[in-house]
Amino acid sequence: MRLSSYGQVNPPPKEVEKVTYILVTNDDGVTAPGLFALMQAMRQLGTVGVIAPLRNQSAVGHRKTLFQDIHVSQAVLQDGTPATAVDSSPSDCIALAALGLVDWPPNIVVSGINRGANMGQDITYSGTVTAALESTIQGIPAVAVSLASRNADTPADYEPAAEMAARVVRRVLEKGLPPFTILNLNLPAGRDIKGLRLTRQGVRIYTDEMERDGDIVRIVGPEPGGRTEEEGTDLWAVHNGYASLTPIHLDLTAHRFLADLAAWDIAP
Repeated sequence: MRLSSYGQVNPPPKEVEKVTYILVTNDDGVTAPGLFALMQAMRQLGTVGVIAPLRNQSAVGHRKTLFQDIHVSQAVLQDGTPATAVDSSPSDCIALAALGLVDWPPNIVVSGINRGANMGQDITYSGTVTAALESTIQGIPAVAVSLASRNADTPADYEPAAEMAARVVRRVLEKGLPPFTILNLNLPAGRDIKGLRLTRQGVRIYTDEMERDGDIVRIVGPEPGGRTEEEGTDLWAVHNGYASLTPIHLDLTAHRFLADLAAWDIAP
C-alpha cells in the first residue's frame, strides 16, 4: 500500500485492461459478404476496425501506389458499422492505415474472407494475401483467409470459414508470429470441414485464355486447377475437405539454388 502526502493509505493502482484491436481488410471490396462475416467473427476477440478497397481489387498483387491521388471515403456496413473505403489496392489500404489513416497499430490484421481460394502461386496475385504481407512489413502480424468457393454470396455462406479464422487468430494473438511471416488460411466450401491441416504451398495449374475484340483483349478461362494429389500441400488439404494453414514469409530467396548458382562462376 502507498501513503499519500497526508498520511492516508492509497489503494494500489488498478491495472489498465488492454483491449485487443483487430483491423480487418479484404480485396473483394468493402461491401463484400466475406468481409462482413469476418468482422463479426473477429468481434469475439476484441474491438474491430475496417479498412478495405472501395471496389473489387482481386488479383492486383502487392500493388503500392506512389505519387498519385488516392480517393478515400467513409462507408457503412449492413449492420451500421463504419468503415474506411480506399479506392485502391488492399496493400495500399494497409500502407495508408500504417501512415495514420485509421487507428494504428492494431494487434493483428486479418484479410478476407476472399471469395475463392488463394493457394499455390495464387499468393503472388492475391490482394487478400498481399494485404497481409504489407501488414507484416509494417511490423504487425497478419492472417489471410480465403474460401474455395466462387458461389458464396451471403455472410452466412462464410460463417464456418469465419469461425475457423477466429480460432487461428486467437492463437496468433497468444503466440505471435516471426518477423515478415503471415499465415495463409484456405477453407473448403460448405459446413462440413474435416479439420485443420498445416501445409506447404502447392502448385497451381492455370488454363487462362485470351478473348479479343479488335484492339480489346481479355484474360479469361476456367477456375485454375492444381496438383491436388501431393499430400501435405494447401491444394491437397482443401481438395480433401480440410482447412489449410500455410506459413508464408517474405524471404523469396531460393536458398537451395544458391550453391548451384555459385558454381556458375558468374561473380568476377
